[in-house]
Amino acid sequence: MSDNQTPAAKHALMWFRQDLRLTDNQALTAACDWVRQAPGAKLRAIYIATPNQWLSHDMAPIQIDFIQRHVNLLAQGLASLGIEFELIQLDSFKEVPAFLASYCEKLGVERVFAGREPEINEQKRDQACLDTGIPLVLSDEHCLLPPGTVLNLSGDMYKVFTPFSRKWREIAAKRAIFPLAVPAPLGPMLPEPKPISFKERFQSTSKLTSSEQWAAGEGQAKRILTAFIQQKAQDYKQDRDFPALDGTSVISPYLALGVLSPRQCIAALLGRFPEVIVDDTSPGRTWLNELIWREFYRHLLVAFPDLSKGHNFNRQADHVQWRNNQAEFLAWCEGKTGYPIVDAAMRQLNQTGWMHNRLRMVVASFLTKHLLIDWRWGERYFRQHLIDGDLAANNGGWQWSAGCGCDAQPYFRIFNPISQSEKFDPDGSFIRKYLPELASWGIKRLHQPNMQKTPSLFEVPMLESDSAYPCAIVEHNAARARALAVLGVLKKA
Repeated sequence: MSDNQTPAAKHALMWFRQDLRLTDNQALTAACDWVRQAPGAKLRAIYIATPNQWLSHDMAPIQIDFIQRHVNLLAQGLASLGIEFELIQLDSFKEVPAFLASYCEKLGVERVFAGREPEINEQKRDQACLDTGIPLVLSDEHCLLPPGTVLNLSGDMYKVFTPFSRKWREIAAKRAIFPLAVPAPLGPMLPEPKPISFKERFQSTSKLTSSEQWAAGEGQAKRILTAFIQQKAQDYKQDRDFPALDGTSVISPYLALGVLSPRQCIAALLGRFPEVIVDDTSPGRTWLNELIWREFYRHLLVAFPDLSKGHNFNRQADHVQWRNNQAEFLAWCEGKTGYPIVDAAMRQLNQTGWMHNRLRMVVASFLTKHLLIDWRWGERYFRQHLIDGDLAANNGGWQWSAGCGCDAQPYFRIFNPISQSEKFDPDGSFIRKYLPELASWGIKRLHQPNMQKTPSLFEVPMLESDSAYPCAIVEHNAARARALAVLGVLKKA
C-alpha cells in the first residue's frame, strides 16, 4: 500500500433472527452506533431462512407466513433508514457458519451483530460461527433479564417459579426500563425493496397456512399492546380465564417473532401501573406474572439444555407407561373427543392458529392424563399449528400440565373438563362458536361429555347414529383413576 492509499473501510452486518423489529432492538442499535464511529463503514442487514431446519423444528406454516410478512415489512423499514437488506436462504443451520464466513470476507464485514437465542440448536449454530472466526457480537434481549442473571443464593437457576419471580422483581425494580428508539437513518432512503418470498413449500399436518387474519407490523403490535394495557389489563385477573371474553393481550405471536420486545411490554405496563413490580396488589401484577413465566421458561431452557431435546425435566417421568393410542390422539387433534370444551378448544387452534391459555391447560391435561398420551405428542402438534409457537413456552406449558416439568402441577391434579367448561364458559358461548353442530343443545348438556347409553369406558366408540357429534372417548372418573395409577411413578419417595 502506498503512502497515498487509505485502508479499505470495514463494514458491519446486522443479522435479524427472533427480533423482527426496529424499535428497542439492542443489536441493531449497537450495529448503528458502531458504524457511526467507523469512518466510511456501512451497515447491511440480513435474515437467514432455513426451511429444513424449520421443518425439523415443526414450525407451523401459519407462523412461517407470519414471519414472511414481517420480513417484508422489516425490509421496508430498513430502507427508510438507508440500510440495505438481503434475504438469505440456506437449507439448515449447518450451512450458516461457512456462508457467513465467506459473506463477511467478500464484503469486508468486521462485526456481525445479532440477538442471542436460548434454544440449543441456535446456541450451537452461534458457537460454530464463533469457532469459524466470524466476529459475532451477541446481545441479550429475548428476556428483560438475561438467562444466568436471576439465580438463588447458591448461584444456581431456580427450579420453582415463585422464588424466581420474587428475585426477578427484586432485580427489575432496580433497573431503568426504557425501550430504545428506532435508530436514526444512516443514509438517504433506499428504493422500495422487492417483495420477499420464502421459496420452499412447507409440509405439515396443518391446513392453515395464511396468517392474514393477524395484523402484521410493529405499529400494529404496539397498538394491540397499548389497547390491552389501557383497556383490559385492569380486569385481566378476572377475565383472563374466560375464552369467550376478549380479555387477554393476544400479543404472543408478536413476542414469539420479536416484533415486540419484553422490555416494551413491561415498560408499557409500568406506564399504566408504575407500582406493578413492587406492589403485590397492583391490578397489573397478574399480567406481569405471565411475562415473568415467559422469562422463567427461557432461563430454564438455557440452564437445562436437555429441555430442547424433549427430555422430561423430572426424570422420574421416564418411567411413565404412556398408552399413546393413535386413534384417540387423532380424535383429540381433530376436536372429536366428545368433550365439548376440549373439542371447541382444538378447533380454535386448527382454525385460527391460536388457543386461549386456559384452554391450552385443559386440552393438555386431557391428552396427558385422561388419555395417557405422551406430552411430547401434544407439544409437537401445538408447534405444528401455533402462530405463536415458542419452544420455551410450549415445552414449559406441556411439561407443567403433564406433571413432569419444572414447578409443574402435581401428577394427581387432573383437570375435570366438565367443571372447567361449566366454570369458564358458563353460557356456552365459546363452545357454540366452534361447535355449531351443538347450537341446539341445552346449556346443561353442552358442558357434559356426549356419553353413550352404555359407555365403554376406555375404547373409542362409534358415533351415535342420530348425532353429528362423537361420543366421549373416555369416561372422566374412570380415566382419572387410571391416570392416578399410571402417573403414580411421579410420586416422590
